[in-house]
Amino acid sequence: MEKALKRLRKIGKKVLYALLTAVIIIILPFILIIRIIEKLINRDILKFDSKKERGPIGSFIINNWLGETYKAQNNRVFVYFLMPALGTFLLFVGLPFIQGIYFSMTDWTGLNDPQFIGLENYVTIFKDYAFGYSFFRTALYSIMNIVVINIVAFSLALLVTQKLKLKNIYRAGFFLPNLIGGLVLGYIWQFIYNRALVQFGGMFDPSILVSGDTALIGLIIVVTWQYAGYIMMIYIAAIQNIPQDLVEASKIDGANAWQRLRTITLPLVAQAFTVAMFLTLVTSFKQFDTVTSLTQGGPATQLPLWIGSIYQKTLMPIVQSTDLVAINIYDEAFVNRNMGIGQAKAILFFIVLLFVALIQVYYNKRKEVEL
Repeated sequence: MEKALKRLRKIGKKVLYALLTAVIIIILPFILIIRIIEKLINRDILKFDSKKERGPIGSFIINNWLGETYKAQNNRVFVYFLMPALGTFLLFVGLPFIQGIYFSMTDWTGLNDPQFIGLENYVTIFKDYAFGYSFFRTALYSIMNIVVINIVAFSLALLVTQKLKLKNIYRAGFFLPNLIGGLVLGYIWQFIYNRALVQFGGMFDPSILVSGDTALIGLIIVVTWQYAGYIMMIYIAAIQNIPQDLVEASKIDGANAWQRLRTITLPLVAQAFTVAMFLTLVTSFKQFDTVTSLTQGGPATQLPLWIGSIYQKTLMPIVQSTDLVAINIYDEAFVNRNMGIGQAKAILFFIVLLFVALIQVYYNKRKEVEL
């Protein structure tokens, strides 16, 4: 019991100090203005004596932020240099996010004067079968996309780090699709699927985009073609940092290529896997532009029975097979003119994505230690 209380006190102390730090960072610009005025009038307005005895909170504030100790001065200078970027972030990301939380609890349509309605929009979301299906398809797409992109990217990285004559040209060629914008890329591959490949007949006719079961695969192919080259560069940097002494020693010991890959390459590029999987996870969940130009959220399909049973549907309604969460949020807000519900969906999407990303990073970090 005493250990638990001590742990709770320790956690509470850390939380308190974190809140104090956040408050001090906010007021530091005003303190800087006062310091400038002091220089101009040659008079001390704010003076904090670090040697004066204070309580734990006062000592923390003075010794870490407002006093003349080395640590306090270093912390202040760090915040002052951080202010331009931090101010821009708060202005264009932080404040709109807070405002978005408020709008998610209103009946705002974009045209009316928003009225506060509490959590009604969130209740509506959980009753929306189309949003539930959209989340399922997004999760399915993300899992498949993460696996395919990382396998392809790592394979390409292994290929172009071998002793090849034109390996730099291969690297540039594999990376080049990443420079094409998502909208343009979607229209290019829509033409390839619908006009070019169908001319060969067989498995390519009809187009892969006309069926709800295959359209998602077609989207994964496009995104992999675009994004694998970018992830490949991360793996290349990690592979090139592997000490060649280990590789040479393993060859002398008679290790074959698979054994070197399993016991040397994979453990030493574990950090690259963490970064690459995080990037592909976030990119997959937020996929919007390529879907918009390639499939426009379609083709239409029937709601699966198991999802319909969750929402107590007797007749399965029609849904869009590639209506990913980002597309669903956009349609709700700007097509259906339900800005409040769309914002609530965006907030919920942010929470889920944050939770999944943290779990992924935590799991990968643990695997790094095990490897």
